[in-house]
Amino acid sequence: MSSQLPGDPQGRKKAKAEPFGDLMKTMNDFFQEKPVKGFLQTIDDFFRTPFPSTPSFHVETLESPKEIIINAELPGVKKEQIQIDIRGNYLNISVDQSELILEEDEVNQTYRKKQFRQKSSRTIALPQPINEKNIKASYRDGLLQIRLPRVKGKTINIEE
Repeated sequence: MSSQLPGDPQGRKKAKAEPFGDLMKTMNDFFQEKPVKGFLQTIDDFFRTPFPSTPSFHVETLESPKEIIINAELPGVKKEQIQIDIRGNYLNISVDQSELILEEDEVNQTYRKKQFRQKSSRTIALPQPINEKNIKASYRDGLLQIRLPRVKGKTINIEE
């Protein structure tokens, strides 16, 4: 007795066709074509960075049992351009960068003025209100470091 299927000279079995295989292939091809793929890529880029024009800077918060350390990367910023504010349990770091370039050409009697200004800020929520008298901040080589001591609350024992 032969194990060959009728119409198959080599005796191979036919692969079972998936009922939606052609439809799935058509859908995959549709989403991989240029106009749709470009549109979907644009949507992905938007949700990765929804507000790309907002100037900002990187902030890292580290916690230890004794203090909270906040590091802000501010390359090219002068110490005088940084402002730190505390309101309740929120710490706000603001940077106001401005640059003024004046060029004079006395031979041609022309004057040129170019001004650049950029403001950016970050607000960090802290776990509890902070006593501003104990905060220490330092700025060196584009790295702002703020050290906030943790405030120990009063522990209440529960009676039986």
